Amino acid sequence: MNILRNAIKLHVSVRTVKPTHVLPSFLREPPKRFSTEPDQQQQQPLPDASVNQFLDSASKGFVYGKLFGITKYTMKSDIISLLEGCNLTPDDIKVSYSRSLFPVAMMLRFPSPSAFSNAARTIRRFDRLYRLDRVDTSDWDIVMPYNGKTVVLQGLPRSAALEDVERFLSGCQYDSSSIQMVTFTRPGFTNLFRLTTVQFPSHIQAMNACISKNRKICLNNQISVRVLY
Repeated sequence: MNILRNAIKLHVSVRTVKPTHVLPSFLREPPKRFSTEPDQQQQQPLPDASVNQFLDSASKGFVYGKLFGITKYTMKSDIISLLEGCNLTPDDIKVSYSRSLFPVAMMLRFPSPSAFSNAARTIRRFDRLYRLDRVDTSDWDIVMPYNGKTVVLQGLPRSAALEDVERFLSGCQYDSSSIQMVTFTRPGFTNLFRLTTVQFPSHIQAMNACISKNRKICLNNQISVRVLY
C-alpha cells in the first residue's frame, strides 16, 4: 500500500510541475485590424430634415417677374388660372399701381426658375397681349400689397370733407382712421384730381362696399368704387 501511495504522489507532483505552453491573455488576443472604413456598428448620423429643406429651397430660390398688359378688371384669380401649373398663390401676386391708383402691372413671385420658364412660355402664346419681364427682389419688396381689403373712391369733389366720405360709406364696416384723401394733378391736365382710400377688415367687406356703393352719389357727383389688390 505504501508503494501505491508513493506512486500516486509522484504522478501528481509530475503533473503539477509540468510546464505549460499557454500564452498570457494579452498575447492570445488577436491584433486589431487597422482600417479607414467605419465600423459597421457605428453609423453616420443622418442629416437634419430642416437642413435638407433649407438646402433644397436655396437651390431652387424665388424668381420674380413683372407682368404687363393687365387692366383694372384683372384679378389675381385670373392670373393664377392663366398660369396654371406654375404653382402661384394669391400671396405670390401683387398689383403695381400708378400714382392715380391705376393698375399698370402685376408682380409675380415664382417658387423656382422652372416655374418662371413655364410662365414665360405661356405668356409668349399671347403675343402683344401680355409681357413678362424678370425683375429683382427689390422690385417685389417696394410694392405694397392691398390684399383686396382697400377700396378707392374716385370722383369726389374737391370740397368733399371727411364727414362726407363717412356719410357716403354709411352702412359699411370699415376702419374710419384709415381714410386717406389725396389731391393731385394728372400729367397734361390743369384741374385737380382727388382720390380717397379706405381700409376694410376683410376682402368680403370691401367687396360688399364696392357692390353697394359703386356709382352712388356724393355731393352731386357719381362716385366710382374699386377694390385694390
